[in-house]
Amino acid sequence: MEEVTPADYLVVGAGAMGMAFVDTLLSESGKTIVMVDRYDRPGGHWTTAYPFVRLHQPAAAYGVNSTRLERDGIEEFGWNKGLADCSSRDDVCAYFERVMKTTFLASGRVRYFPKCEYIQEGRFRAILTGKTYRVPRETCIVNATYSQTVVPSMRPPPYDVAGDVDIVTPNGLAGVSRGYEGYTVVGGGKTSMDACLWLLENGIAASQITWIRPRDSYLFDRSTFQPVPSLAARAKASSQEMIASVMAASSVADLLKRQAAKQLLLQLDETVTPTMFHCATVSPLEFDALKEIKSVVRKGRVTGVTRDRVALEHGSYTPVPDTLYVDCSAGSIPKVAPVTIFRRGSITLQPVRYCQQTFSAALIAHVEATYRDDARLKNELCRPVPMPNEPADLALVMLQTNLNTLAWLKQPQTAAWLRDCRLDIFRVAGAEDPEQGLAHTQQTIMVLEAASRKIQQLLDGLPERDAAQMHAQLKDFSLIPARL
Repeated sequence: MEEVTPADYLVVGAGAMGMAFVDTLLSESGKTIVMVDRYDRPGGHWTTAYPFVRLHQPAAAYGVNSTRLERDGIEEFGWNKGLADCSSRDDVCAYFERVMKTTFLASGRVRYFPKCEYIQEGRFRAILTGKTYRVPRETCIVNATYSQTVVPSMRPPPYDVAGDVDIVTPNGLAGVSRGYEGYTVVGGGKTSMDACLWLLENGIAASQITWIRPRDSYLFDRSTFQPVPSLAARAKASSQEMIASVMAASSVADLLKRQAAKQLLLQLDETVTPTMFHCATVSPLEFDALKEIKSVVRKGRVTGVTRDRVALEHGSYTPVPDTLYVDCSAGSIPKVAPVTIFRRGSITLQPVRYCQQTFSAALIAHVEATYRDDARLKNELCRPVPMPNEPADLALVMLQTNLNTLAWLKQPQTAAWLRDCRLDIFRVAGAEDPEQGLAHTQQTIMVLEAASRKIQQLLDGLPERDAAQMHAQLKDFSLIPARL
């Protein structure tokens, strides 16, 4: 017989977004919450990630709003030297466990069910015992798993691998028990960059590494967004250059070129125009080290690997026979079609600022708690921002992020929330005089309105084929609101 578990909200998924949502809902309402997760501890994909992964953004703007993750000061060692703390996997996992125990469970308003799978219609089942539970029909169901984060350890390589070939995911690198003549990293995303950096950090020469990059990617320079007072001048200058590049651009392609010229967007090979943009972020030291890897294979995705041949979509090559392959081909956060966030009886967590998942989840919770009975306003404040895939998507996600930000700043309660939000990566703690807050907000609104009008013009000027593709991405969902 099913056990009825009363709650105002059932949150499916105790990953980063689910945790950030619940934290803000606890702080800003008196509601009760049930959390269900398939893993045995909170943290989502962090609990299965490779051991050497670190945050790709400053810890000061990650996690939950009520509890600091970051350590004070600037890192003095490693690839992130000179920049604000980027926590390790173990730091992040310990942090989410601490938040669960000392904030969520200690509140008396959260019940946590690890090792459980959600079935449907408010029902979930314990994986180990088979016991089933359900929440009352009036409980709001919050889907915190919609982004479908995938890491390499979650699935086998999507290509044929001969039995005598040594291959690992990044999770297996630390357990490698011997050296190899060559190392081949498969994939062009941030995970592959982390694997390359781990090899370099552990004494492997750049000349021993082959990097199969089906697509080159535009990257963000982490040093340009540092939410700490000592680095505020650089962040402000980068923000101003970003706006200037928008206002001066004659097309979306020209916008990308201008941002690359200003190094707001980085590319590992200046002779190859990137065809991918996933918000991957690197420090200057990481960027310089990755550029030292000269053996880069650009023949599409891998289709098969043997000791004497690597087959790809557009050709093949002969590898060093004694090679360790590192599969980094998982797509991390897949590009999924946006859906309306607030629907009757349910909330679907998605980014409302591009590439800022935990901030987005916290803001959605703030909107839910603050404007509870106004479904129209809630959805106007929380229009989803799709995960970018191609470089041209940058203009689209910049526009929707700008329009969302304008909507937030025009609501006094949300504008005040933003000023105190530790997850807002564009907020520099202690940098703004409270008396100047209103003037700064008004100036920001003017700048964002001008930039948004210009980006709309750039998107209108896309070639017909690209415009049709962009429209197809948004099919059946009205993403962009009425023009400014």
